[in-house]
Amino acid sequence: MRKICVVITARASYSRIKTALLAIHAHPRLLLQIVVTGSALIDKFGNILPDLTADNLPVSAVIPNLLDADNPTASAKTTALSVIELATFFVNHQPDVVVTVADRFETIATAIAAVNMNIPLAHIQGGEVTGNIDDRIRNSISQLADLHFVATAGARNRLVRMGLSPIKIYCTGCPSIDLLYERNIAGFDPYEVYGGVGRRPDLHMPYLVVLQHPVTTEISHSKWQVENTLHALAALGMPVLWFWPNADPGTTGTAHGIRAFREQNAGLPFHFFKHMESRHFIQLLKNCACFVGNSSVGIRECSALGIPAVNIGSRQRGRERGPNVLDCIPDTAAIIGAARQQLAHGPYPPTALYGHGDAGKQIADQLAAIPFILKKHILPA
Repeated sequence: MRKICVVITARASYSRIKTALLAIHAHPRLLLQIVVTGSALIDKFGNILPDLTADNLPVSAVIPNLLDADNPTASAKTTALSVIELATFFVNHQPDVVVTVADRFETIATAIAAVNMNIPLAHIQGGEVTGNIDDRIRNSISQLADLHFVATAGARNRLVRMGLSPIKIYCTGCPSIDLLYERNIAGFDPYEVYGGVGRRPDLHMPYLVVLQHPVTTEISHSKWQVENTLHALAALGMPVLWFWPNADPGTTGTAHGIRAFREQNAGLPFHFFKHMESRHFIQLLKNCACFVGNSSVGIRECSALGIPAVNIGSRQRGRERGPNVLDCIPDTAAIIGAARQQLAHGPYPPTALYGHGDAGKQIADQLAAIPFILKKHILPA
């Protein structure tokens, strides 16, 4: 059995890897090890341990290590702690391959530990462009990785231009898109299941889904940027389902802006959630009139669903997108105008830019098939 260790550091990373985890766990030639660390263990940022239990996935280790999420120095120290703790796990559990996901600051710790211990490293979602510090982290991991599972043909081409061997790059699509192809669940009441705070608007009416993170290169602007979005959506007068931001530098400013607005505008049809299982989130997304924010959800999942999306600011500036995305600056009037334009347009034709729904299976099959020598070199070289 080939031991595959997947390190998950945030709630978003879980949705980006879930179907691959399920496929690895079910594969007769693979043994899955899951390490959960970082903000993926923190309730206010989306603790994924209950989700892993619900999905019958094994957790090999839980490593609490997240320092102050809002402090760039703490981010660096969290990364350093992660290298130390992951190295201990790797030496004790001897994985044959380590998998790291995407581009958050904690993910490079996985790469550093694995590479220095001569363990083959697989990277999911390399070759993409977003226009902030994530690019530098993502590209660094790509240079360290032995094997690449990318979401788009454009991402593959970028890795080749970076000098990486084409025969080690597999264009599988994004595992998060696989979730969109799963059977719809029965109707559920998000307020009863997940609680949250705020009014409980009628979701039989057209509503918006909102997810806005701080921009790691614009930390000092995070509060006023989210305030502009809040005021814009208040002006639209529609029901809003708002989801809590990631644990990134600047998240305190974003959170303060949301809390202050919520207290001052308690009568608005806004409801705020901390976290939601991917299957429930997707159901709400499928039924919304428009997605607003700066999460890649508006570009990945919404493009596959044909959901109109308003992408605010610079956080996703370079990411490949379908026709469903309308970009705007983080200005109240600009957001109002973009949202009205998207609402007037309505649904877009779905695209397969980020995959056809079988990325998880492809990743598991490749991890089982690729030959290794002494756990140090992936062939062919």
